[in-house]
Formats: sequence, C-alpha cells, structure tokens
Amino acid sequence: MNSVTDNPGASGRSVLAGLLGAPIAQSAAPAMHERAAEALDLRCHYQLIEIAGAGRHELKLVLEGVRHLGFAGINVTFPYKEAVVELLDELSPSAALIGAVNTIVVRDGRLVGHNTDTTGFMRAIAPLGAASSRGRVALIGTGGVGKAIAFALADLGVEQLRLFDREPAKAQQLAARLEGRIKTSVTSGSEEALRDAVGVVNGSPVGMLPNLGTPVPDALLHAGLWVADAVYSPLWTPLLTAAKAKGATVMTGRELAIYAAADAFELLTGYAPSTAGMGIAFDSVMARRYDA
Repeated sequence: MNSVTDNPGASGRSVLAGLLGAPIAQSAAPAMHERAAEALDLRCHYQLIEIAGAGRHELKLVLEGVRHLGFAGINVTFPYKEAVVELLDELSPSAALIGAVNTIVVRDGRLVGHNTDTTGFMRAIAPLGAASSRGRVALIGTGGVGKAIAFALADLGVEQLRLFDREPAKAQQLAARLEGRIKTSVTSGSEEALRDAVGVVNGSPVGMLPNLGTPVPDALLHAGLWVADAVYSPLWTPLLTAAKAKGATVMTGRELAIYAAADAFELLTGYAPSTAGMGIAFDSVMARRYDA
C-alpha cells in the first residue's frame, strides 16, 4: 500500500483508465476514480468504453488499444467479465479460480486480469455473511459478478450456497468451480433457492436500468431474510424496495461498487484511495441522477 508521500515522484502523475461494458452511461466509476486520484495529487482520466454486443474480435481490438495507447488498465463490467478472460496474457490466481475478470492492468506491455468484485463484496457483505455461517444463502445469477460473489461467500464461511441461473449450465459450471470450498446445490428456480435460506444475493443484471424487473418474486421475501443486490443503477432496485417493505435487512450495491472500485484503483495506480472519498463521489452521482 503506497501513498503519495511515500513516493513524491508520483505527485502530478497522469493515469489513463477506463471501463468496458454496456450499458455503462450511468456508471459512477469515472467520478469515483477521478475523485480518488485528485485526493492523491494524481491526474486521472477515466474513459467509458461502451460497446454493445461485442464479439471476440471486437474485444480483442479494444484490448490491443488498451495495451498500446497508454492505459494503466481498465475495469470490465457486464457483459464482458467472462469473455475477456481468454484474451489476456495472464490472470491473477483469484481471477483464474473464479473465471471472471473485472480489472485489467497493463504491466510491461502485458494484460493481466484481476477480480476485485470478490474482495469488494467480502468487505461489503462481511456483517451479513458472518451471520450466515450456519445458514443457507441463495445466489441468483452465476455470470461474471455472480461467480465473484460466490467465492466471496465461500471465503466468509457461509454454510451452504444455493445457485440459480436462467442458464442452468452456468450454475452447474460454478458449482464445479466451488467444489471443495463450500457446499453447493443448483436449483431449478428462485423458490427452491430461497427455501429456508437466511439470505439472498442478486448477482444478475435483473433490475438494472432500463430493466425494472426483479429476480425474486415478492411473495418469497420476508422479515427473517437479508437481501443484497449487486446492481446499483438504480440504487434501490425493485428487489430491494420490496424486501425492505417486507421488513428484510437489505444491502444496496453501493458498498460493493465502492470497495471493488477502491481495490481496482490500487491495482491500476499502486496507491490506496480513500474509500470515504470514493463514497462521496458515488453519492454525488446518485444524487444528481435522481435530482435531474
């Protein structure tokens, strides 16, 4: 962990970073990274790289641009966290284990993939996860962020994880990756996943703008459940709004977004940011959005 005072030569240094995904126009990432950099006396430009429906060839072209155009690296979000894996030169041990990447660092001309969704989610969910050490937790969605969340829950000592995905093969593949780390079962629907569960996490994009759906029917929510959502656009998803109305303990995607971004920022720059400052930037973006 470094600070600018540890290395005075870093003062005024410029950093080019970005975010690859779609849709990302509502992302709070630029504000969080640029605010964190400013507080450290770094200059950061954070570029949104929004490309919908990119195939392997297009992604490879984007990543070659990242490699050669002076980027320190980029973050990766839905729907490309898994698709970029095979296009990188190297993976961190955790990213290789998970099979998904949310941060790519350019190091000596090589593209190195990392996953800070796992570390970010562990920091965000720790109080709720600790309460689930003797219970079952349902995970809805087993794509890029869902995989990271599953490994975080395993590392937090959750007793059992129930997986549901609209593509059962994806859930089966994640269960295989988790073998030996946590007891898992693949379910056929959200009702089966939530039966006798103490908590549920939405790791799917359902509920993210412009989608206003919910991955869990309201009838399955109750006061004895904790409910977390990885989506933060909107901050209060239909799932969380319904869960709160039922008296459930809820966690928005705010903390996951901030902590995952903070860990990514440190990978990209070598400097540990203020999570409080990133939180202020995140909240400012949310306030402007809803005041507009």
